Amino acid sequence: MLSAASDSASGDLPAVAYDAAERGWTHCRRSSPGSSAVPVAASGGLVLYRAPATGDLTVANPLTGASRALPSPPRHAGHQLQAIAMYGAAPTYRVALFSGELPDDLSMAVFDSSTDSWEGPVPLARRSSSHDSSSCPDAPAAAGGGDNDDDTVYFLSKSGDVVSTNMQRSASKQYSSVVVVPSPSPASGGAAVAYFLSNSGTVVACDTAQRSFRELPRILPVYFEYSIDVVACGGAAYAVVLSEYLDTASLRVWEFAAGEWHQVAAMPPAMSHGFHGKRADINCVGHGDRLMVCVSSGEANVCFMCHVASNRWEELPKYVNGDGEANEFLAAFSFEPRVEITV
Repeated sequence: MLSAASDSASGDLPAVAYDAAERGWTHCRRSSPGSSAVPVAASGGLVLYRAPATGDLTVANPLTGASRALPSPPRHAGHQLQAIAMYGAAPTYRVALFSGELPDDLSMAVFDSSTDSWEGPVPLARRSSSHDSSSCPDAPAAAGGGDNDDDTVYFLSKSGDVVSTNMQRSASKQYSSVVVVPSPSPASGGAAVAYFLSNSGTVVACDTAQRSFRELPRILPVYFEYSIDVVACGGAAYAVVLSEYLDTASLRVWEFAAGEWHQVAAMPPAMSHGFHGKRADINCVGHGDRLMVCVSSGEANVCFMCHVASNRWEELPKYVNGDGEANEFLAAFSFEPRVEITV
């Protein structure tokens, strides 16, 4: 796994990798294609970088330093970039840009490395969720679905401050998404489903093969203060939610199936209770059948590993920088180090 960690929100993010076999962190050599470029996605041993000022995209192998600038993506005047997804592996990988204004308008442009060209943008058809609400154990019923909910939602910022839905996320997480490939074979034709968080805090699912999207129902009511992230592991997408209710905090993993959210894992209360009152933020990444959750607050920075199927949780050793301080994790990516991969 590769995690970008930094004490600031600048583009110069020192990278560290956690080796699950050795149970330790390793500092990675910085190998971005430019001082201002920030990592925004990863797939198959490659990392995708984006220049915030220009929007230029570059694919690189951080182990070898080899990089490749992608052709300029098609511009869709007046449309806001919502998310960036990357899937597949060299020599054939794809980069998808999702733009538009939710909840009704979304389009997709896809770069195919095999043709070195972009397709689109093409409009995505909006689909409605089967159910507009779901219930959450140990909490009041969720207030409505994500389709037409204009209520203000509040999130926790990296500093622990409560901010509204127009918050600016870190440069690496601003357009982040996770991708599930239903059938990773040549016959799939590059089909994939990308999941990302909308500005209002709902999870958006985009089917690249069907060219459709939908906003999934909220997991918690709009008046709840919580931190949420989306993650993909074991061939499925999950939403991870850290919330407080009554006198404790809970960290739970949810999967959307049959039109509603189902809890599939939960951190033991003895572990999650320590985040009560800390106004912590979570940053998650999946790898294989496990997910890593980095919890950051003004008082603590700690990472956990969860085996989703068995609901087994463990706290990871802290990563301590050269100054003897535990770094705050701003972005995490699942990364398979492969020296032989070319761009």
